[in-house]
Amino acid sequence: MSNDAPLSGSALTITAAGYTAEIASVGASLRTLRYEGRDLVVPFDADDVRPAFRGAVLAPWPNRVVDGRYTFGGQEHELALTEPKRHHALHGLVAWTDFRTVSHEPDRAVLATTVAAQEGYPFRVEVLVAYHLDADGLHTTITGTNTGGAAAPWGTGPHPYLVGGAGRVDDWTLTLPAARVLEVTEDRLAPTGLADVHDAFDLRTPTPIGDRFIDHAFTDFDRDDAGTATIVLTAADGHGVRVAFGPECPWVQVHTADHVVPEYHRAGLAVEPMTCAPDAFNAGADAGLVVLEPGASHAASWTIAAV
Repeated sequence: MSNDAPLSGSALTITAAGYTAEIASVGASLRTLRYEGRDLVVPFDADDVRPAFRGAVLAPWPNRVVDGRYTFGGQEHELALTEPKRHHALHGLVAWTDFRTVSHEPDRAVLATTVAAQEGYPFRVEVLVAYHLDADGLHTTITGTNTGGAAAPWGTGPHPYLVGGAGRVDDWTLTLPAARVLEVTEDRLAPTGLADVHDAFDLRTPTPIGDRFIDHAFTDFDRDDAGTATIVLTAADGHGVRVAFGPECPWVQVHTADHVVPEYHRAGLAVEPMTCAPDAFNAGADAGLVVLEPGASHAASWTIAAV
């Protein structure tokens, strides 16, 4: 990144079929996504420090590692606590990394970085992020490849804040076809166990969000014959945005973006397809943790499109 690049990193713009997306190299972040001029995600300016994790790539884990501690391959590891108020390691190691550009064409861009072996994560993984626009929306694929000599724990996902239309989260309608929710502690959002969706978490039919608070992971999705699940967010006029993802993402974190900063507060709905559950580094394979053997790769994809 040159010294005169925006604070969010080098900018890559791609367009196709009425869509425009702008990618910032810091965190390989989706800075804007518009369809015919309409925002589908909450944007931020190129010369802003990215607000929190808005649009960032999350790897080699999404969500939280509780207390920053986990055991893998019989060895105990301790990560830096990047969510200090809750005492967790949050959203991986690449969200503030300046990715390099691998390729850039009018309708697609590919960025990459390497997670260096380090204290708490002594594994080396190449992270490749591919963005592609067409008439079906913005397709994103994140691929992790283990370039080290030992097996590595792996998980990934994105962090877009979706925009349903005019207004804020309270004004929009959500369809979330998930049968189970991961319950968490109120103070630290640490997982306590899976439950059938109930009360405010049963969003399997179109439901006005209103003032409900959500910061939970959902699973057990209704899927089509191809294994694709779709979450839809709409405004009062029926237009909105949808996120579709395949079976490689069995989990989705949804957050109503309650924030102490008024500008950020409930401005968009975080919808984060994930290859694994929160705290998967401790919960293991049952929570979707991927184990990358040396030389092995794992890819996960999702699509954001206008409704």
